[in-house]
Amino acid sequence: MTEEIANAEVVAVYPNKVRVAVDDLINFQAVGESLRVGSFLKVSDNENVSLICIIESFSIEMKSVTVDGVPDSKRVYMIDAYPLGTLKDGKFNRGGDELAIPPKKVVPATKEEIAAIYAEAFEEKDRFCFSSLTRQRDIKVPVHGDRFFNKHVAVVGASGSGKSSSVSSVLQRAVAAKAGEYQGLNNSHILIFDLHSEYATAFPKANVITVDDLVLPYWLLNEDEMEDMFLESGDNNNYNQESLLRSVVTIAKKIANPDVEKVNFDSPLPYDIQHLANALRNLTRETKDAENSLLIKFKDGSEITFDDVEAQLDHYCKDTREFAALIKGKVNKGPYADGSIDKFERRIKSKISNSRLDFIFGEKAKKTTLEAVLEQFTGYRAGAEANITIIDLSGIPFELLSITVSLISRLMFDFCYFARRADKMTEQPFLMVYEEAHKYAPKSGLARYKASLAAIERIAKEGRKYGISLLISSQRPSEISETIFSQCSNFLAMRLTNPDDQSYVRRLLPDTLGNLTEGMPALEQGEALLIGDAVIMPCVVYVEKCDPEPASSDVKYLTLWKDEWKKIDFEKRAKNWRG
Repeated sequence: MTEEIANAEVVAVYPNKVRVAVDDLINFQAVGESLRVGSFLKVSDNENVSLICIIESFSIEMKSVTVDGVPDSKRVYMIDAYPLGTLKDGKFNRGGDELAIPPKKVVPATKEEIAAIYAEAFEEKDRFCFSSLTRQRDIKVPVHGDRFFNKHVAVVGASGSGKSSSVSSVLQRAVAAKAGEYQGLNNSHILIFDLHSEYATAFPKANVITVDDLVLPYWLLNEDEMEDMFLESGDNNNYNQESLLRSVVTIAKKIANPDVEKVNFDSPLPYDIQHLANALRNLTRETKDAENSLLIKFKDGSEITFDDVEAQLDHYCKDTREFAALIKGKVNKGPYADGSIDKFERRIKSKISNSRLDFIFGEKAKKTTLEAVLEQFTGYRAGAEANITIIDLSGIPFELLSITVSLISRLMFDFCYFARRADKMTEQPFLMVYEEAHKYAPKSGLARYKASLAAIERIAKEGRKYGISLLISSQRPSEISETIFSQCSNFLAMRLTNPDDQSYVRRLLPDTLGNLTEGMPALEQGEALLIGDAVIMPCVVYVEKCDPEPASSDVKYLTLWKDEWKKIDFEKRAKNWRG
C-alpha cells in the first residue's frame, strides 16, 4: 500500500482525537482485513515516529469536485480515531507528543505491528496473559502481572456479560503460573467471597468454607461489628448501650485471660459470651442502697459494697443474682434497671441462643483459637493447603452478611500487616476477591454496612503496602463505594447497559478514553474494555475461556419447560429449608 493509492490524509488534530479523510476506503484497508470501530491506525511523520490510534467512528461526507470542467460531488470517508501512544524505533509509549505536525502518512496498522507492540510491552518474566484482542484473537494481550494484581482490579459488567467466567479465567491462570519446574502449589493466595455458590466448580482443589464449616468467633468482633450485631438502628439508648457493651466485654476478656497484662476491648482474646449476658441480666434487675450506689442489696439479705463500677461488673459477669425488693427511700433501682437496656439485653440473649448463628456463638467458636481461624482463611490448614479459599456466603443470614465480610477482611488485613512487620523476608501476598461487591460495600450511608465498608476501604487505601489487594466484581458499579472503586488502577469493563453504571465507570477510569467507552453496551459475552496501569494501551479484549467453568450459567427455561412434568419432593425441600 502506498500513500498515493490510499489517498488518506489527516485533516484535523485535536488533543484527544485525530480526524482522517479517505477517498478510497477499499484500497485503504489492509490486505485481507476490513476496518471497523476498534481497528488500529498508524499516523506517521518524517522523523520515524508513528502515532497509534484506535478508530472510534466512521462518517461519510460529500466533497465538491470538478470533473472535465463539470461540477460534481465525491464521497469521502471521515474516520475519527483516538490516539493511544507513539511508536518510535519499534518501541511503543503511552501518550507522548513526539509526532511532528503535519503528519505525512496514514495507514492501517498491520497485524504484525500490533502483535509486536503487545509482545514487546513487558519483559517475559513480568507478563501475565488471560486475553486476546477481540477482533484479532490470535494476538495475545499481556498485562504486567505485578502491576495488575498489586494495584487493585475492578471487573464490572451486567448480568450475563461473562463476569464470573472472566474472574475465574484470571484466577485459574494465576494459580497455575510458576517460575520454574517445581512440583506442588505456587505461592499464590486468593480468598473469594462467593455470594451465589458459583466458584467451587471452577476451582475443584480450592478450600471451600460453607456456613456449616465456617468458624468466626464472636470474641474477634470489633466495635463496629459488635454494634451491627447487637444494637438496633435508631434506638435512642444506643449511646449508653454502646458504652456499656465496651465496658462489659473488656471486663469479660480480663476474667478469661488473667495472665495477660494489657487487655482492651479490641484485643483478639477469647471470653465467655455468657458473662456478657449475665452482666446485662443483672443490670436490668439491680437494686442498690439509696445513699450509696456501690452498695448492692440482694434478695437473700446479703449485700456487697463494691470498690468501683468495674468491680461491680466483674461480679455481675460471673453469675446471675436476685436482688432485694424496692423500699422507698432506702432501696432504689440501679441506673440500668429503668427499662433503658431491656430490649438490648433480650436482643443479646436471642442472638447467642440462635442456632443459625452457631458459626459465631456455637461451641466451635468458643473453643477455637486465633491461629486456627487464620489457617482456615489463608489456606494453610494442615493437610488441606490450597491456593484458593472460597467463602460460600449463600448460607449466611442476610443480616450478618456485612459482619461476616467485615470480620474476615479485617482479620486478613491485620494478618498481612503483622506478618510484614514480623518477617519482611518471607512474603505471601493475598488477593481478596469480592463477588457482587455492591451487596456489602455500597455507597449507602446505612449503619448495617458501616463495618464491611470500613474493612474493605482500609484494604483499598492501605493494603498494597502490606501485600493485600482487591479484585472487585460487580454488575452495579454505580452502587459501590467510590472510595473503594476509585482506588482500583486496572479495569475489565464488560457489557454495561445501565446508563448510571456506564457514566460512573467512565468518570472513574484512569484514562480519558472519549467515545471508546460508548461501546460498552454492545460488547458480547466475554468481551471487555481492558484498561489501566498494567496494560500497554487500552483495548477491547476477549477474555479466554476458563476451564472448568463456574456454576453461573443461566437456567434454560424453554428447554426445561419442554420436558415432561416433573414431581417435587416437598418434604425434602422443606427439610433443607428448615436446616
